[in-house]
Amino acid sequence: MTLFPSRHDASERPIIALAMGDPAGISAELTAKLAADDAVNRAARLIIIGDRRIFDDGAQVAGVAPVLQAAHDGDALSNADSPAFLDLGHLALEDVDRGKATPAGGEFASTNFRRALALAHEGQVDAVCFTPFNKKAMRYANPGYDDEIRFVADAISFDGKAREFNILESVWNARVTSHIPLKDVAAALTPESIIDELTLTHHCLQQAGHDHPRIAVAGLNPHAGDGGSFGMEEIDIIEPAIQRAREQGMDVEGPFPADTVFLRAVKEGFHAVLTMYHDQGQIAMKMMGFDSGVTMLGGLPFPVCTPAHGTAYDIAGRGIADLGASRQALLLAARMASRARQAKAD
Repeated sequence: MTLFPSRHDASERPIIALAMGDPAGISAELTAKLAADDAVNRAARLIIIGDRRIFDDGAQVAGVAPVLQAAHDGDALSNADSPAFLDLGHLALEDVDRGKATPAGGEFASTNFRRALALAHEGQVDAVCFTPFNKKAMRYANPGYDDEIRFVADAISFDGKAREFNILESVWNARVTSHIPLKDVAAALTPESIIDELTLTHHCLQQAGHDHPRIAVAGLNPHAGDGGSFGMEEIDIIEPAIQRAREQGMDVEGPFPADTVFLRAVKEGFHAVLTMYHDQGQIAMKMMGFDSGVTMLGGLPFPVCTPAHGTAYDIAGRGIADLGASRQALLLAARMASRARQAKAD
């Protein structure tokens, strides 16, 4: 189905496919709030993908009544000011077990996400966003499910390098290793792996509007090794990588002790911190802005963004879900998509 048969002038708002996430959590109410949000609608043209029955229930819970048009033919968004809804009609409200991870919930979220990715892959939309998934539910529906990056790569047959970034307004977090056991981190670090992450981080920051990004690099060991007293990874691996990145024209400093690197980054105006492993950055980022953090999948052919928090089963249906992180995810995707469209137009 061709929803958007012709591209639009670069000055127009980018088109973003917004996939509804897990129906048992706060995803439906967040989706409805996004559709009703003035800042989001000024920045982008939304096509929401899901089941209208689930969306309408979320809107009732959230206390909003956004005006939507049906996305079912090629004229759906030709002159649209309001979001459009692509109703897949694939989950009845009575089949939602609120507050629980289920195969039905995982299948619902997976189907929506795949359709959104297909639209972006086909060039019909400029970016993809999604409200939170539950990994347990996703594994019910997709045995062997690892994370969103693997899901995207499989869905669009992507074999390039992509990485998850966690983003606050004040600073980004990139990481060299991600979902691996802590005991394996040191062995996974090489100068090449660090340079690869610095290069991708530098590029993604530029895509988001930071023309001259500054990146701080965390050490692996306590006190960044303290001159080799607590480990040699800083001297043998991290410092050589930083030097090579500088030689390639990147503004990179470190390695800094991990327990102070985020304080330094915020105080001294670094745009991102590269950490060596998952929780080294995640703990700091969630302490600084749990309700406003964004996860962005960088390195893909198009931006993919989502709030960094989860499905919040414990508050589902209460109408108190905070929109902050979801709004920031949409606005980031819109900025990146707009810059990409402008670059093509130039």
